[in-house]
Amino acid sequence: MIIWSDMEFGQLPFVFLLISNIHSGHTDERPKVKVSIKPDQHVFRGERVTLRCDIDGEGVTSWKYSWYKDGSNSVFSELQEHTFSSVTESDAGKYSCYGAERGGSRTSHISDEVTLTVSDKLRAVLSVSPQKWLTEGDPVTLICEVKGSSTGWTFSWYTDTVSSDCSDHYELLSDSSRGAGGNYTVSSAALNHTGVYVCRAERGKPVYYTWYSKTQPLWVTGVSPPVSLIISSNRTQHFTSVSLSLSCEDQSNSDRWRVRRYTDNQQLENCSSSLRGSQTGSKCTINSTITSDTGVYWCQSESGENYHPVNITVHIGVILESPAHPVTEGDSLTLRCLYDHSTPPNLQADFYKDGSLIQNQTTEMIISTVSKSHEGFYYCKHPERGESPKSWISVTASSRSSRSDGLNPMIIGVTAGLSAAFLIVVLLVLLWCYKNNKGVRSQSPSRVSQQQNSSQTSEQNQNEAGYNTLLSGTAHIYDSVVATINKDFSTDSVSGPTDVTYAEIELKSTEKQKINKENKGKTSEGSDTVYSKLNLVTHQGAGSSDVTYAQVK
Repeated sequence: MIIWSDMEFGQLPFVFLLISNIHSGHTDERPKVKVSIKPDQHVFRGERVTLRCDIDGEGVTSWKYSWYKDGSNSVFSELQEHTFSSVTESDAGKYSCYGAERGGSRTSHISDEVTLTVSDKLRAVLSVSPQKWLTEGDPVTLICEVKGSSTGWTFSWYTDTVSSDCSDHYELLSDSSRGAGGNYTVSSAALNHTGVYVCRAERGKPVYYTWYSKTQPLWVTGVSPPVSLIISSNRTQHFTSVSLSLSCEDQSNSDRWRVRRYTDNQQLENCSSSLRGSQTGSKCTINSTITSDTGVYWCQSESGENYHPVNITVHIGVILESPAHPVTEGDSLTLRCLYDHSTPPNLQADFYKDGSLIQNQTTEMIISTVSKSHEGFYYCKHPERGESPKSWISVTASSRSSRSDGLNPMIIGVTAGLSAAFLIVVLLVLLWCYKNNKGVRSQSPSRVSQQQNSSQTSEQNQNEAGYNTLLSGTAHIYDSVVATINKDFSTDSVSGPTDVTYAEIELKSTEKQKINKENKGKTSEGSDTVYSKLNLVTHQGAGSSDVTYAQVK
């Protein structure tokens, strides 16, 4: 006696079909079948899902399809593509298909079963790498994922913003598309990248959206933010039941800033959102602190830009007194361990940095000269009172170091450029002077030669005319110029120019002459006419130019 189980009974149609195909002789010719699911085998409630049956049947123009679910012998669809317009959990299961030729004798194999999983609407998951606290200029990547599914998703990026009515809403980033693949990367974080981010995934047509991710903060600190968050006690850790004042101050003392906070329970709020607080302009006051006031506080402009985040902790018991703002390299740093139920509150405690003990049994720890290596997480611990929360102490470069590191290359470049330009100008001036002087020197012999020729011509005319008397009403000075050429100078004695000319000028005075009627028609000179007779001496030296020396007697 053969006993059939429920599963075996459900497979009987396939068995009979297989037996009939074997008897008909078509076992070896039956084509293979493949089932595909779009957009993915793992889908979410509400998505549009399509099942498709593809048969490798050469020469067959028309197939009749049969879909089976979870091994059932009932056919729930006879279409090649079966679509769920809005899938639900009840549509999940294992699907297979089979094909038969319309009006023919050919049939296909039964496909392998493919599982369709339907989950509740999914929430995107957002994370940050390497960390959420950054220094200006650090690289950072926000990562958005759909857990358990990686096919066909496109991602969008938003910032969480608080409105004036204390409600928060998401604003799409202007460059959201660059993170469509799931990674939104900032190669150099700026101060205004501070904020609270969310992401969402989508796929398919019509578009299916996941839920928005949980919020992910990103805090960027720097040296010179445009606004500063001022804390009344200038420390990051506070006791409960105390008053705390925070204000946003910029150089213009404007009221366009508001204090915002992101609490430990991932709520983005106004500083004054609780009944214990109030906000007037850019100042926020918490009248009586409680532990839920713990969070990151910062300044937000009217346009939604965020600056100067500060992590504030409200704690019962032991707290660490540490500065609220970054410490400058070279300055001193003092840390104290305080307890709210002791007078004075200072405790003799151990101090730790990044989990390592650095000083024990002291009321305060002093670092006289802070360096970048002192940056890290600090806390204190008392054997009976307990330990404080951790505080991050940031160390920034001094303004002098910043200037030397950042400005000197620019100053050096500008100075070098100006120096080079100045040297070029000086060289051009010297070159011009040199050429000008050379031109004057080269012209001197020609002028002397002209004077000599003029003198010789004058002497010839005087010899021929018997020194004709010129018409003049004043005294005349006649100069005799005698030219001498000397080529016997040795090169040792003269290391300058090759041709040296000496001019000896001899001045003579004559008495006034009366004008003869014979010379009445001749040209007359002006008053005080000077005639020069040059004695020229030329030397051949080692130089390349002519130099003229003039001697006046």
